[in-house]
Amino acid sequence: MLEAYGPHEETYIRPDKQDRKGKAWQKLLELIDQAAHEQWTEFQPSKHLGRKLWEQITVLPNEIEKLTKVKSLYLYGSRLQRIPPHIGKMVSLEEFDPYTSYHLHWFPYEITRCKKLKDSRVSTRAIYGNYKYRSNFPDVSRNPVNYHHHQTTCSICECTTPQNGAFKQFWISLWIGTDVLPLLANICSDQCLQALPTPHQDYVAYPHQGGAKQIQPLSEM
Repeated sequence: MLEAYGPHEETYIRPDKQDRKGKAWQKLLELIDQAAHEQWTEFQPSKHLGRKLWEQITVLPNEIEKLTKVKSLYLYGSRLQRIPPHIGKMVSLEEFDPYTSYHLHWFPYEITRCKKLKDSRVSTRAIYGNYKYRSNFPDVSRNPVNYHHHQTTCSICECTTPQNGAFKQFWISLWIGTDVLPLLANICSDQCLQALPTPHQDYVAYPHQGGAKQIQPLSEM
């Protein structure tokens, strides 16, 4: 269910409340280590954790960056609310399937670094700005997203020191795999902001910071 309260009211991103000390989290970390060591090409955590533990996972660990050999990432039916920028280091990723993950409304810009990604299956009615529903984008100028234990880097140049004193976040809708997804980018300078690609047609035509007043194209209901 989207965290929206109407077409003229603000939408908010849920805070990261993942339990990182419980059994489910520890088992997931162990599974990632095993997959990295054995060079798995397919990663489907629900299959190995079981439904009860998998339902306790709302954020993927930063350690997914170890899965450099994984070609297929299956997150079907998850309760995920966010995916960390570290997915950009899954350089072999070809198939991305978070279908029916209805709490997953947006994705990190770094997923664009997965250059081999050609197939995706996303519940598009749940994502921000979808062309049929045009749900509001959260205002990241006032409520930026922070990632747990992650040194913020620019999504374009990967620097850690912003030129303007602080990173700014922007939304941009781009074609990823076989879907247009709302991506959240950390930007260090005006130069890197200008380096963002052109958004997909029928979506907001420029990078923006969201908010209830952000104008979107008419929906195709």
